[in-house]
Amino acid sequence: MSEAVVWLTIFVLSVFVGIEVISKVSSTLHTPLMSGANAIHGIILLGAILVTGATDNNVALVVGLVAIVLAAVNMVGGFVVTDRMLQMFTRKKPKAAAAPASSDGGAA
Repeated sequence: MSEAVVWLTIFVLSVFVGIEVISKVSSTLHTPLMSGANAIHGIILLGAILVTGATDNNVALVVGLVAIVLAAVNMVGGFVVTDRMLQMFTRKKPKAAAAPASSDGGAA
């Protein structure tokens, strides 16, 4: 079996496992999982930067730069989504009351 077929098989199986795992998670656990996923995406971004910086091949350089951009967008987007999800659980601050009435009885 060729190496490309092995890597493709691993990729396809990991996609199926990922879909099954994520679909079984309750909605109350999504925010903590997103935070953990954001940390993992930071590690992926660092790895993409290190691998791209060590290459001499122009094709690998272009693919690495695309990977860096996509990993950065994915990481930042994850933090934005997590922040919005956490804002759903915060209490709203009461609106400020109208200005207090004048203590001189309203005489001008």
